[in-house]
Amino acid sequence: MTPHILTRSLNRGALIFLLVVAAAGILLPLSNLLLPESSALHVPTYLISLFGKYVCYAILALSIDLIWGYCGILSLGHGAFFALGGYAMGMYLMRQIGSRGVYGNPILPDFMVFLNYKALPWYWYGFDHFWFAALMVLLVPGLLAFCFGWLAFRSRVTGVYLSIITQAMTYALLLAFFRNDFGFGGNNGLTDFKDILGFNVQAEGTRAALFMLSCLALAIGFLICRSVVTSKLGKVLIAIRDAESRTRFLGYRVESYKLFVFTLSACMAGVAGALYVPQVGIINPGEFAPGNSIEAVIWVAVGGRGTLIGAALGAIVVNYAKTVFTSGPLAPYWLFMLGAMFVLVTLLLPKGIVGTVNAWLEPWKAKRLSRNAESAAREDGVIKPNMAE
Repeated sequence: MTPHILTRSLNRGALIFLLVVAAAGILLPLSNLLLPESSALHVPTYLISLFGKYVCYAILALSIDLIWGYCGILSLGHGAFFALGGYAMGMYLMRQIGSRGVYGNPILPDFMVFLNYKALPWYWYGFDHFWFAALMVLLVPGLLAFCFGWLAFRSRVTGVYLSIITQAMTYALLLAFFRNDFGFGGNNGLTDFKDILGFNVQAEGTRAALFMLSCLALAIGFLICRSVVTSKLGKVLIAIRDAESRTRFLGYRVESYKLFVFTLSACMAGVAGALYVPQVGIINPGEFAPGNSIEAVIWVAVGGRGTLIGAALGAIVVNYAKTVFTSGPLAPYWLFMLGAMFVLVTLLLPKGIVGTVNAWLEPWKAKRLSRNAESAAREDGVIKPNMAE
C-alpha cells in the first residue's frame, strides 16, 4: 500500500521540527495561563505575543523559501501579500468595535467618521463576518499573485527583472494604502481592536489561543510545503530552478508550475499576516515597505535556502536579534548589522545555517548508509540460498 503523501514527505528532521513547534504551541501558553507570575517557569503575556509574531514571520519565510529555494523565483514583494492578509483581518476586527469607538458610530470605523464618510464603502461589506474575512485572507493575496504571475510568467520575465517588478508592485500598494481616501485608514492604518470572535483581543487567554493557532498554522504550512517539494511536482520545480529552458524543452508547461507555486506561496503569506495583526494590534501601510520584503528574503538566506526548516529558523533567529539589538544603544545601527549578517552568511555560510549543518553531516550519513547496506548484504548472504547452486 502506498503510504500517505504527508507521511511519505516527513523525514527525521521534519518530525523533530514539528514536535518542537507542537511543544512550543502547547507548553508556552500553559506556562502563561497556569503558572503563577512568581514562578521561574512563568512566561509573561508580552512574550507570548512576541513569540507569536516570530511564528508568523516563520510562516512568511516558509512561503518565500517555497518559491525561491525550490523554484528559483526571488520575490522581493512578498510583504505585499503578508500585508493584504493583515488588512483583511484588520477590517474584520474594526467592524467588531461597533459603537465602542471614540465617535460611537455602530457602522463606520472612527477614521471614516473623522473623514466625514456618509456610508461604509462597498469593499467593506461582509467583513463583519469572520468566515468572510478568513476567505478574503486567502482570496485577495491569492488573486493578486495569480494575476501578477499569469502576466509575468507568460511573458517569461525571470531573474532580477522579476524581482524588480515584484518590488515595484509592493511600492505601488504602499503608496495606494497611504491615501486616506482609499478607505483603509491612511498612514495610521487600522488599530484599536477590541474583540475577535467575541473574545477580548487583549486578554491573556486570547493571546495564548492566538499563539497556539499561529503554531498550528506553521505546522500545517510546513506540511504543505514538504508535501509539495517531496512530490513529483517538487522535482519539476527543482528542475525549473536549475534548468528552466531544458525543462520547457522536455514538454513541461513551466509557466503553469510557477503560477501554481507562486499563488500557493501568496496564500500562505496572507495567512501569516492575518495571524500577525491581532497579536501586534495594528496594521498600517508600513507593512508594504519594500525593505520588509527584502528583510524576509534575508531570513531565508540566513537560515538556509531550500531547506524549509532553515527558513523558519532564520526568521526566528534574525527577528530575535532585531528585538535585542533595537532595544539598546545599538538600535541606530541595526540595519548595518543586518546587512553585515547577510554579507557574512553569503561569504562564509552560502547554504545558510541549516544547509551548512546538513553539508557537515553528509559524510557521516553516507558512512552510516554504507554500513547499513553492507550489513544487509551480509545478512542476505547468510539467510538466502545461493542462486548459482
